[in-house]
Amino acid sequence: MLQFKRLLWIAGGSISLFIGLIGIVIPLLPTTPLVILAGFCFGKSSSRLHRWLVTNKYFGHYIADYQSGKGVPLRIKIFAVVIVWSSVLFSLFFIPLSAIKIMMLGIALFVSLFIFTSPLLKEKKSSYPLSGTEEV
Repeated sequence: MLQFKRLLWIAGGSISLFIGLIGIVIPLLPTTPLVILAGFCFGKSSSRLHRWLVTNKYFGHYIADYQSGKGVPLRIKIFAVVIVWSSVLFSLFFIPLSAIKIMMLGIALFVSLFIFTSPLLKEKKSSYPLSGTEEV
């Protein structure tokens, strides 16, 4: 039973990562939350897969910062929300079904709330201490 749960976590992480990677080119799919979900699933199932994801040169540092509680930089949050809403509003003009429009607006709202309620990464301050001669 334990092995079956582990396989389910790996499958969930793999599917989440795959859909998140598709979200890089398809604006409706939220990439960052899905990649973070993949990191969570891999963390529950495979230390090797989790380590591979966290050390990935493209998005690994975002996952590591998020999982360590450091958060996401404000510029990334703003960029993500602008992309989500731009793509959703653009797509709304081409979709005739109102139920799908409502669902898209709901997803965009949820993703925006998720992004802005997640921890904010504090910018690193200068490592040079004041020598006492500078004015503050």
